[in-house]
Amino acid sequence: MRRTIKAYISRGDSYYVAECLEIGVVTQGRTLDETLVNLREAVALFLEGEDPADYDLAPNPSLLITMETEPVAHAG
Repeated sequence: MRRTIKAYISRGDSYYVAECLEIGVVTQGRTLDETLVNLREAVALFLEGEDPADYDLAPNPSLLITMETEPVAHAG
């Protein structure tokens, strides 16, 4: 059983978008902090009343976040 749910966050035009492909959860937020709050809430709502084992998850899994960012431009 997996102890983590993997989430991927990317920056859209106006929002950050967070996806958990393993469980089909997608959410967004205007800021990174808002996106993380929304992601935690969306995952909790998705798993509410469900047996985590049905998704090959251990009880109370944590979120492992990967974030896509733009490369840093160096002044030259």
